[in-house]
Amino acid sequence: MMRFVIVAILALATSLVSAYDPSPLQDFCVAINNTDSAVFVNGKFCKDPATVTANDFFFSGLNIPGNTAASKLGSSVNLVNVDKLSGLNTLGISLARLDFAPYGLNPPHIHPRGTELLVVMEGTLLVGFVTSNPNKLFTKVLNKGDVFVFPIGLIHFQFNIGQTNAVAFAGLSSQNPGLITIANAVFGSNPPINPDVLAKAFQLDKNVVDYLQKQF
Repeated sequence: MMRFVIVAILALATSLVSAYDPSPLQDFCVAINNTDSAVFVNGKFCKDPATVTANDFFFSGLNIPGNTAASKLGSSVNLVNVDKLSGLNTLGISLARLDFAPYGLNPPHIHPRGTELLVVMEGTLLVGFVTSNPNKLFTKVLNKGDVFVFPIGLIHFQFNIGQTNAVAFAGLSSQNPGLITIANAVFGSNPPINPDVLAKAFQLDKNVVDYLQKQF
């Protein structure tokens, strides 16, 4: 009997951890901020299905290039998640357009709640991700039409190594995959991480840490 209970618990635990965004229990659950006569599901309230329209599943503008000149890194990301497209609520998916100026960089970052599938539309990108310890790097040069996948929660990057603009689209396996940019999180947190901690962790002079923190 005890063995059966243990097996049942393990099976239940496995089923719980195997999913990220919960599977929907209805055709759709269009997100709404108004809490009157609404049901709270997975971080968002559901709009009354009787009032849902086609526009709740529609987003326009991914044909427009991002403003890479506004970024010090020469890149721009337009993420279409549940906050921009309410019909994505409970569907476990989102989309992004990535634009790169020549030698533009989408810096090392992670998506804590989503795997990313990238397809290059124009240009040449150097991409890669790093595994958990012992930190093996998987990297590849991608050209137009190439596809690369970045596993959930792993540090990854995209770098335009061409002399022309580059464009890519990414699908993510969460309605809200989240974003943690490594440099920003480490050197630009609020309040700041103790410089002594960073100096020792990165084996840097404390003056270098102070300089980096001021950049963010």
